[in-house]
Amino acid sequence: MPKSCLATAAFVAALAFAVPADAFLAKNGLVVEPSGTQFDVPYRGQSGARAFWCAAADYAVHALGAKPATRIWRMSEPPRRSGQGITFSLSSEGAAQSTGLAIFGGRGASLTVAHADLLCEPLSILD
Repeated sequence: MPKSCLATAAFVAALAFAVPADAFLAKNGLVVEPSGTQFDVPYRGQSGARAFWCAAADYAVHALGAKPATRIWRMSEPPRRSGQGITFSLSSEGAAQSTGLAIFGGRGASLTVAHADLLCEPLSILD
């Protein structure tokens, strides 16, 4: 077996043990953990607000079947302290006051799935 295959297999195995069984691994490498009607994106190293919203959008589309116009609400109040994650929901009940992002003309603490997906790097357009 070539070395690159072994390295890939080792990486996948390590990743499987690093992610809780009911968690979702977002395309940007962040983990999303379901929690009732909410979902948490825990802190996993140097990640800004954009990365958390990207992971939330990926989870909403691929795990919850959300459409691009569906709104994702930030539940935990900004600013996020160092080492803390962000909690999201598809329901506005109990939402924070702000997204934690600098957005002109925003609607409080929510973004559409499509908007949050645009915060992923590189841009992916809901792949």
